Amino acid sequence: MSRSGPDEHRTPYVPNDGPHPWRRFVALGDSFTEGVGDPDPGSANGVRGWADRVAEVLAGQVDDFAYANLAIRGRLIGEILDEQIEPALQLKPDLVTFSAGGNDVIRPGADPDAVAERFEDAVVRLSSTGATLVVFTGIDTNFTPVFRGIRGRVAIYNENIRALAARHDCIVADQWALKEVQDMRFFDDDRLHYNALGHHEVARMVLRALNVPNDLQPMQPDPLPTRTWREARAHDLVWAREYLVPWVLRRLRHQSSGDHITAKRPEPSPVVPSVGSVSAEGPHGDGAGRGDI
Repeated sequence: MSRSGPDEHRTPYVPNDGPHPWRRFVALGDSFTEGVGDPDPGSANGVRGWADRVAEVLAGQVDDFAYANLAIRGRLIGEILDEQIEPALQLKPDLVTFSAGGNDVIRPGADPDAVAERFEDAVVRLSSTGATLVVFTGIDTNFTPVFRGIRGRVAIYNENIRALAARHDCIVADQWALKEVQDMRFFDDDRLHYNALGHHEVARMVLRALNVPNDLQPMQPDPLPTRTWREARAHDLVWAREYLVPWVLRRLRHQSSGDHITAKRPEPSPVVPSVGSVSAEGPHGDGAGRGDI
């Protein structure tokens, strides 16, 4: 996507007249951007994720491309501002993806307007460099009983994100409109993080927003298993024991799954496609990653 001037706005449907312009991509955020739920033993931190998948496509189309990922699971928006913005600026990126606030918005009593104000503080600092900046809306949670109750809060947060994106000339990667992933088969067993299928679809969505042609094809999940009421109830109890209770205990203890995790790619480096890279005929995928958002 050509961005030679602030008044040049192009939709994802206008063909490019040349390769994409980016050579240094830096991703910021929490577990969503780190790639939790998309396991890959060959990747740093043992996870791959949508940002790695986007970087692989971008690197394959131009020379001298480098990618850094500063995202760490469990981070609140204030922590992301304190820990990741300045290091990102020092890396002098020309493409930045910034996703933050999800951990804040899902907490009881969260104020989505206050979260968006912190978000805009980061956007102002990041956009001052002239880099192309991509921001994300939150997913429509209506399809999942676990998070259906915060749907209105997410919607308010999203409207704030769209408004500040317009003010600061950001590209919006719209998860709310990504209906393909509103299906639990695109999520890990923890019901919170995308699995490989979900991360793959988010990567496709980000590349569309950037107007970058690619060969990534939609992947179809396996059919939902047929369960009796008793089996479904047992499955819910296992989920609560393995994921919900530990999450609640961490909140009470003021702990995070990212307390002992460091950024998986703290410096821009060349991108080597993952051994598990998805081809145009990509296989079905499933995730076994663990951890908080």
